[in-house]
Amino acid sequence: MPTSAADGDTSRPMLSVANIETYYGPILAIRGVSFTVPRGEFVTILGANGAGKSTILKTITGLVDLQKGTVHFEGTPIHNRNPDAVARMGISLVPEGREVFPFLSVLDNLKMGAYTRRDPDGVAADIEQVFEYFPSLRKASRRAAMSLSGGEQQMLAIGRALMARPRMMLLDEPSLGLSPRLVGEIFSILTRINAERGVTLLVVEQNASIALKSARIGHVLEMGRIVMSDTTEALMQKEDVKEFYLGLKDSGVRGTRRWKRRKTWR
Repeated sequence: MPTSAADGDTSRPMLSVANIETYYGPILAIRGVSFTVPRGEFVTILGANGAGKSTILKTITGLVDLQKGTVHFEGTPIHNRNPDAVARMGISLVPEGREVFPFLSVLDNLKMGAYTRRDPDGVAADIEQVFEYFPSLRKASRRAAMSLSGGEQQMLAIGRALMARPRMMLLDEPSLGLSPRLVGEIFSILTRINAERGVTLLVVEQNASIALKSARIGHVLEMGRIVMSDTTEALMQKEDVKEFYLGLKDSGVRGTRRWKRRKTWR
């Protein structure tokens, strides 16, 4: 499964999000969010439920319109474009909750991911590559997607996204509803995809532990705004991240009630 992730100008970010604001009706969901995703990197955005993580991905892919700010992909503005046009530019979305086609077979779901392609031999080769990443999908290739387990459906959603040969993949809560063992397997495969294929990854997650261990750059999102950005190695050493996202507590603050201590970014 070849990739063009390394093509183009390496001096600029693959994705640049600048001061974006998105509303749901009168409600401001994300407020002045800015970040970049370097080419070939594995980047994560951490945040609690309702922080605005999914809205960021929907705004990037054109599923919701932004009211302010800009989104550039490889130097080209893509904000408020049709989602089909964004996908054809090389961005694949793995949505929250998998969203596979339940009545289609595993094989047909994978073929749906390649609907823009006109190279049948390449599509066949890429299906084999997906089966190499996820052997359980090969065994279930003729089964309806609705009959798969939650973990297998997540694997299928990732495989379907790969079938478009994307330069960048956006993943919305890939750990949602899965056992720790399956979460570990899926993030291990994501790390392989990033390293072996050069596909740039942007993953939004509540599971801070696995996301910080897998990605190299991290951002913390709270109430629709980014409050902290750094390498994941540095983020894991920050007291607020350790306490509020990793469930760790400095022994020096023994006796301090968690809900009474304010986060330093507030």
